[in-house]
Amino acid sequence: MDQQRAPLLEALKGYVKDEVVPFHVPGHKQGRGIPELQKYIGANILKMDVNGMKELDYIGNPAGVIAEAQQLCADAFGAEHAHFLVNGTSSGVQAMIISACNPGNEIIIPRNAHKSTIGSIILSGAIPVYVQPQINKKLGIATGVTPESIQKAIEEHPHAKAIFIINPSYYGIHSDLQTIVDLSHQHNLSVLVDEAHGAHLYFHPDFALTAMEAGADMSAVSMHKTGGSMTQSSLLLHRGERISADRVRQVLQLSYTSSASYVLMLSIDLARKQLALQGRSLLQETLELSRWARRELNKIEGINAFGQELVGSPGCFAFDESKLSVHVRNLGYTGYQIERILRERHRIQIEFADIYNTLAIVSLGDRQEDLQKLVDAFQDIAAQRQSKDAPQWVNIPFCPEMIVSPRDAFYSPKRCVPLDYSVGEISGEMIMAYPPGIPVICMGERITPDIIEYIQLLQAEGCELQGAADANVNKIKVLGPTSSKKII
Repeated sequence: MDQQRAPLLEALKGYVKDEVVPFHVPGHKQGRGIPELQKYIGANILKMDVNGMKELDYIGNPAGVIAEAQQLCADAFGAEHAHFLVNGTSSGVQAMIISACNPGNEIIIPRNAHKSTIGSIILSGAIPVYVQPQINKKLGIATGVTPESIQKAIEEHPHAKAIFIINPSYYGIHSDLQTIVDLSHQHNLSVLVDEAHGAHLYFHPDFALTAMEAGADMSAVSMHKTGGSMTQSSLLLHRGERISADRVRQVLQLSYTSSASYVLMLSIDLARKQLALQGRSLLQETLELSRWARRELNKIEGINAFGQELVGSPGCFAFDESKLSVHVRNLGYTGYQIERILRERHRIQIEFADIYNTLAIVSLGDRQEDLQKLVDAFQDIAAQRQSKDAPQWVNIPFCPEMIVSPRDAFYSPKRCVPLDYSVGEISGEMIMAYPPGIPVICMGERITPDIIEYIQLLQAEGCELQGAADANVNKIKVLGPTSSKKII
């Protein structure tokens, strides 16, 4: 296909050029109804903020420029079908799991999957079979799942319908995707891949294998994270006949908005065009910047900007070098402290932090001077540190015991108890640090002392905790009403 085309841009330019008199939504009427916003962001973007019509196509049943733009995306990413998503990759994860699983079907997933995976389990009625990811105890992080752990899960759950894999993880770590895909297909399981952090992988040979290259059935790709499009815009990729294209379209109709943002879809269209035509050269620059910064950071005492040396260790088949992951424990700080220092003292905002690590994502828009500022900031932090004592190691709980399925837990009666007194209870809500949005505890899982200790540590660090009804997470919903306590 002609990847120089940008069908949505061409159609929207035509609409603006025609000076259409708008008696349709949105109500700001090409920006005139909200002049302060128009003045700040410009007139053209608001003129392009329109709704479906014949010449602009309809997201619910595309047959014109949206259909053409989606097919160009499928061609660029090596898929048979591509669907625009304007509610983030979370909506793509939902569509994958509901497309592959009926209520009661088992699906094998790594326990360090994003919260959207658990939400999809609740919506679909599928039963999760959690696989424990490998743990790098030196860095204090989960890595990937091994083919052996997937094989064991398949043998123990021979009626499972699908496998869910992360490619890559937030930290840039890849599991052995090809082996897992081949193994799963041998047992007639669908393979669904969360590529929220993998849009760029498709356009440079130095990156690891992509879902479509490995032969996976579906993939949800965050174009906005590393592909260059606007926040909230993503893609759902689909290939093969194991999951029917009609089923996927029917599922998308359940959650699709009938008023998809043309501005967001336009950004996908243009990001695809740029990646298809210039992706290799742009990503070569990205890799060179990230490699340079990693070398410079590793010259600083107390810092470990980890990368390719992890390849071959348990759960790490490949590593995405654009993820500038930095282990900071030996600086005498937690990752959360480093994040605050970078933001408050150096005006640098990183992607996220955990107890022992920070993560900076290097992508298409970064410049040498940006990476230099990051390196200089770490040098300043290292030079001014007051103590070389590393923070105490914490027992990070990675795979709590599931007692009740997430869907059953969601619909069960619940009561609220103080977090301190919840040991042994079954959680009635998800609690997660955000980002990255991986639940510390999921609905239906047993609450243990180490989970409470870890949540309290996150509270003390000022981490953004989400998912609980109590915003401060001093209380937690658990399953089961009592005669003396009000059901919530």
